[in-house]
Amino acid sequence: VQLVESEGGSVQAGGSLRLSCTASGYTHSNYCMGWFRQAPGKEREGVAAIYTGHFSTYYTDSVRGRFTISQDSAKNTLYLQLNSLKPEDTATYYCAAGGPTYCTAAYCCYASQEYNYWGQGTQVTVSS
Repeated sequence: VQLVESEGGSVQAGGSLRLSCTASGYTHSNYCMGWFRQAPGKEREGVAAIYTGHFSTYYTDSVRGRFTISQDSAKNTLYLQLNSLKPEDTATYYCAAGGPTYCTAAYCCYASQEYNYWGQGTQVTVSS
């Protein structure tokens, strides 16, 4: 299984980016996928997650209303649309797949970092 993320980018505050993560060799159904991020000097944190069994989503409070997670199952691709970006969103963003099999809702997918597969990480930099 391989997860390949698109390039991130550098934008000014208020700008937008879209990240994508294409999975190869992964054909499970009813599973967790998520986006996480890690800023310099900080621990990795959950950003958004999706449970594909019923396509429920969950967002961390700081991004809710600004970011949107979605999945195109036909393309095996996970997306994260980042709008109204703030300098505090600056981080390396990672996609993940193969989350805990005991999860049946997006919050569970978000709360756990027990994922089997991770992307290579992509840098998002937001300047003020």
